[in-house]
Amino acid sequence: MQGTIDGFRYGAVTPVAAYLMACLGGALGLRCIVRSLLNQQSWKPGWLALGAASIGCGIWTMHFIAMLGFQVAQTGIRYHAGLTLLSLAVAIVVVGIGVFIVGYRGAGRVTLGVAGVITGLGVAAMHYLGMAAMQVNGDIVYDPATVGLSVLIAIVAATAALWAAVSIRGFLASLGASLVMGVAVSGMHYTAMAAVSVHVHGSGTFAGDSPTSLLLPMLLGPAIFLLLAGVVVMFDPLLVLGEDEWNRSTSPPQADAPAPRPDGTPLGGPAVTARARQEAYGTAPAAPQWAPPRSDDW
Repeated sequence: MQGTIDGFRYGAVTPVAAYLMACLGGALGLRCIVRSLLNQQSWKPGWLALGAASIGCGIWTMHFIAMLGFQVAQTGIRYHAGLTLLSLAVAIVVVGIGVFIVGYRGAGRVTLGVAGVITGLGVAAMHYLGMAAMQVNGDIVYDPATVGLSVLIAIVAATAALWAAVSIRGFLASLGASLVMGVAVSGMHYTAMAAVSVHVHGSGTFAGDSPTSLLLPMLLGPAIFLLLAGVVVMFDPLLVLGEDEWNRSTSPPQADAPAPRPDGTPLGGPAVTARARQEAYGTAPAAPQWAPPRSDDW
């Protein structure tokens, strides 16, 4: 029997919440990667790892928040805890591979293409591994063409995200890139879900888990991690101010630059102010000097 699938059991609540979590993870990840590029004296592997974990947790959290709204009318749904956690590890590891590749080798065409393909395939693997953790009283079947389209979207989204990570430095630009990333990741998820059909077994009952019994407790850990990563980003002045403002705020005050000679060549030695230059070259009136009164004034 063909099962009746509803991917929006709670209306727009789960898609919007999933999109926001994808944007949050993307924004934090982009800022952490930018931090490793702005200051070469910082601990680059640590910032890249934090960025990869933020993006991976954001994608994984987006997936399972969206799955809270998924149901099959004729059967309950359970989730295998081990596979669910394994999908989180896969998301973080494969995103980390792509982030470290572009973080150390830049965003050349070949490098970006390889990193984007690896990361995109990893994101798709995370999604379908999470789907494999779903247990129903029936068989889950996928449409191959739609699955291929979802994988292609994942690769394009991953490549764009990695390019943005090493190419966009400004805060507002990173925020805009994270919004686009959220659209791409959410689009990949719902495209993949459109490939799903369930053939329900006609006999027997299958009690499913309530959303609060498994998924919500599992979502709590990555959500807390994203909150802590957000605190780190918010209290880092280089990430908040940006490169230009940071350089201006940390650079020592400059003394008056040496004034050039009349022919335009710079003067050596100590700095000469504009007033001193005018007096030295006769371009400013000399200061009045005191003189004794004349005898005829008495």
